[in-house]
Amino acid sequence: MKEKALILNDIDIDRILKRISHEIIEQNKGSNNLVFIGIQKRGIPLAGRIAKNISELENIKLEVGKLDITFYRDDLLKRVKPKVEITDIPFNIDDKDVVLVDDVLFTGRTIRASLDALIDMGRPKTIQLVVLIDRGHRELPIKADYVGKNIPTSLNEFIEVNLAEIDGKDSVKICEKD
Repeated sequence: MKEKALILNDIDIDRILKRISHEIIEQNKGSNNLVFIGIQKRGIPLAGRIAKNISELENIKLEVGKLDITFYRDDLLKRVKPKVEITDIPFNIDDKDVVLVDDVLFTGRTIRASLDALIDMGRPKTIQLVVLIDRGHRELPIKADYVGKNIPTSLNEFIEVNLAEIDGKDSVKICEKD
């Protein structure tokens, strides 16, 4: 892996998440029916940060869950040892406006798997998608409702997202495969 460029630093990420938080409130005309679900791994801290921002702005406690999509992936049988994480959604999603959060939107397959998993858990009123980075190259007709930054990439590049809760620092880099 060869780092090509630093795209976002911690200040940029914080600014983007605050903007997205305001957009979510505006789009939903408040926050009363919202619940947040982060996709393992880096979607979880992003969902938590956005929910915290909105909680502070709206003076409301919002629920945040964790979603693992390992068994919903369409490439599960191709993986030698799939890494199974925890799904923890300790609230009912029926008739809720679910805000699904992930770090990078690429082919759309992770989001498709996430939608399948959510529908198995209940019947939300709406499902809205937040991504920190949209890098293009969609294979499925999936589009995010809220995008932090669009970063067009080539297929030999990838996006590396680092978040303080997991990696000790916040940054987004574009890297090239060796």
